[in-house]
Amino acid sequence: MRLLFLCLGWFFVALGIVGAFLPVLPTTPFLLLAVACFARSSPKLESWLMNHPKFGPTLQNWRKHGAIPRRAKIAAVVMMSISYAIFWLGTSPPFWRAVLVAALMIGPAIFVVTRPEPGA
Repeated sequence: MRLLFLCLGWFFVALGIVGAFLPVLPTTPFLLLAVACFARSSPKLESWLMNHPKFGPTLQNWRKHGAIPRRAKIAAVVMMSISYAIFWLGTSPPFWRAVLVAALMIGPAIFVVTRPEPGA
């Protein structure tokens, strides 16, 4: 199991790196998954991610307080809205599909918005 979690951790780190350069792929959720996998496989790699100069503070805020910075909340909700608009305008979905997709996007948006902010 340790090897499986180690491989999954590196897989999620790779996805997080790709997400840092592609606006449609989030970075932080993949790094959170990587930290969780490394916590079960390699304390050294877990520590490396948690103390990373760029990503460490965000990961620490999530672990300690479940906190998401305001800027990240805004970015997430804006990207979800843009994605929905592209879906709506690009596919002209039937009403039931448009409502289903909206419902599936509203849930995560509410979750993100209701998380505390660091230092709050």
